Amino acid sequence: MRVLETTEATRSRMSRQRSHDTGVEMALRRSLHAAGFRYRVHRRPLKGVRREADIVFGPVKVAVFVDGCFWHGCPEHATWPKRNSGFWREKIEKNRARDANTDARLREAGWVALRVWEHEDAHEAAARVAAVVIERRALLADRMNRARVNVVEPPA
Repeated sequence: MRVLETTEATRSRMSRQRSHDTGVEMALRRSLHAAGFRYRVHRRPLKGVRREADIVFGPVKVAVFVDGCFWHGCPEHATWPKRNSGFWREKIEKNRARDANTDARLREAGWVALRVWEHEDAHEAAARVAAVVIERRALLADRMNRARVNVVEPPA
């Protein structure tokens, strides 16, 4: 394990970083809830995969991840610290690789993974999430209707 050379101020600041219920996550959840959507929070979409989504729409298999610009290397706002730069670059690149792997594993299992950056407007992000959930609900309803039509009644 690598030891970080850091100051007490940095250590204190980093320890206060929230990983759950961040401001942007709460704003997104409020916006989705106000629009009538119901969901689960901080759940693992796939059994056996130790990765947790921030918002989960289970029946339609939509997992939403709210990613911090620093921690996940936002293409618009990523910053690379000057102190311990090798450590931070490696950490953020590992986060990006894990995110890509999570998205691929969810896709293979029939899920849609949506990524929302912390800098995004919560209402716009909620509209994007809502559109996917509505589309998936329609596909699920269509599949269910086709399954009902294909049921053959046994002869009397």
